[in-house]
Amino acid sequence: MKRGFAWMLALLLLLGLLSGCGGSGNATASDDATTSADSADNGTASAGGSYGVWAETTEESGGTAEDGASDRLENAKMIYTARMEVETTGFDDADADLRTLVEDLGGYFEQAAAHNYSSGYRSGDYTARIPADQFQAFLDRVGTICHVTYKEEGSENVSEAYYDAESRLVTQQTKLERLQNLLAQAENMEDIITIESAISDTELEIERLTGTLRRYDSLVDYATVYISLQEVYQLSNVEEPATSFGSRMGAAFASGWRGFVSALESLAVTLAYGWVWLLLLVVIGAAAGRILWKRKHRGQGTGETEKKP
Repeated sequence: MKRGFAWMLALLLLLGLLSGCGGSGNATASDDATTSADSADNGTASAGGSYGVWAETTEESGGTAEDGASDRLENAKMIYTARMEVETTGFDDADADLRTLVEDLGGYFEQAAAHNYSSGYRSGDYTARIPADQFQAFLDRVGTICHVTYKEEGSENVSEAYYDAESRLVTQQTKLERLQNLLAQAENMEDIITIESAISDTELEIERLTGTLRRYDSLVDYATVYISLQEVYQLSNVEEPATSFGSRMGAAFASGWRGFVSALESLAVTLAYGWVWLLLLVVIGAAAGRILWKRKHRGQGTGETEKKP
């Protein structure tokens, strides 16, 4: 009886060891959520991967290859992200409209901050989480609220890492049940200590895999959009594209003049902020000039006196 129990315990521990070794190759991708779409496609051809499970299910149900591809596309775990730089001439209205838009689409802000610089113009930095099915609609509507100067979109397929973590979680849960059954049958203290240690390690692994899946679910269900909002006097790059040489020259002169006027305005605002220092410099300069003028005329007077017989 004891010999059979010891063999069963050794077999279970070996199963756990093999499960841990098999999962270590995907640990990095699982923890960092950085599995690429190419890896996912390679996983499709592997019968041992998550895509292999889908393929086996399709074959058992008598489905075609097209049905299997449709299932894979439907069950794909995609993470969507975007980064936008936008301008506005009315910061308060744009800020309020962005907040209302996020709320209307069922999203929320992870971070939102406004900055007021010495130039008098404000800016805002936002990290918005938007339901994945509203991702494109949100990007389009931001373009109607503000003037978009830069937009970058990205997507990442984490299906393989997700379903691998899910499969390993099921394996660990099964292992935990068997260890608990063995603990109930253990008779000597050495076996009890060994089994309890294995149970503790298994519970930690279950917690880690559960946290990984929750993080994936959050990133998949809600897209992440980073928005940089800048208040400006005049929106940039809003003129119609010039086609002829004359129109291109005219647009260049107009753009150059606007840049010159904007630079003068910025200089005037800077001088207005530093008028005290400017006044102080003028007073110091005037005093220094007066001293030099007095010294110069005093020297000339002394020279004329020495020349007289």
